[in-house]
Amino acid sequence: MSAQVPVVFALWAAYSPESAGVLDALERIVQSYAGRLVLGAADIDAFPQLAQAFQVQAVPTAVAVLKGQPVPLFQGGADEEQIRALLDELLKVAAANGVSGNVGGGSPGEPAPAPLPPLHQKAFDAIEAGDFAAAAAAYRQALTEMPADAEAKAGLAQVELMDRLQKLSGPDGDALRQLAADEPDNLTAQLGVADLDIAGGHVEDALNRVVGFIGRNFGPERETARIRLLELFDVVGATDERVAKARQALARVLF
Repeated sequence: MSAQVPVVFALWAAYSPESAGVLDALERIVQSYAGRLVLGAADIDAFPQLAQAFQVQAVPTAVAVLKGQPVPLFQGGADEEQIRALLDELLKVAAANGVSGNVGGGSPGEPAPAPLPPLHQKAFDAIEAGDFAAAAAAYRQALTEMPADAEAKAGLAQVELMDRLQKLSGPDGDALRQLAADEPDNLTAQLGVADLDIAGGHVEDALNRVVGFIGRNFGPERETARIRLLELFDVVGATDERVAKARQALARVLF
């Protein structure tokens, strides 16, 4: 969805007295943009992996996602005037990056957004329900029926990443980073940290980590890393300049 409109995440906690007010303000303000923005909210106690992925240091926190990449807005609260100014700036950045869609709620006479293909809708509904396995199955079926479906390919890579991230939050993620530092040729550790870096917005670090592993290793592990790197390219986006650089680096270490 963040390839169509900016998606704003409000990350809150029950122990934060500011959270309720910020959530209410964000809901009102985002609604006033008539479908040019989408708002999602999550309790970081219930979803600690989101707190880690977005590097939350205070609550409430607002982070936008634009074409799959996080854009920090504020941490620790903001008033309505500040929020609106930030969202106005976010929409300018989005437009400059070709993201200027509308997901409904526009003025009368505007065409409604086209419905998703059935399998894409099935995958979207599964994601909303937190069932990443079902979402992945729907995208795989879409690719079986239409192998050139680029959106299904990217969607599959994204939900598989989300599924892996569920297992990498909190202390486990910290331990994995330490393991990756101690064992640079440990495939599982290097791919796990690359996932964490992608989720945290450190795209170049993630891609360079996997390219480096491929350059140092041979055999089945190298091929596994290469396939994962191609999947991460799909997550980030084929037109992203960081993907283009990583493709060049991959070609150098392979050939």
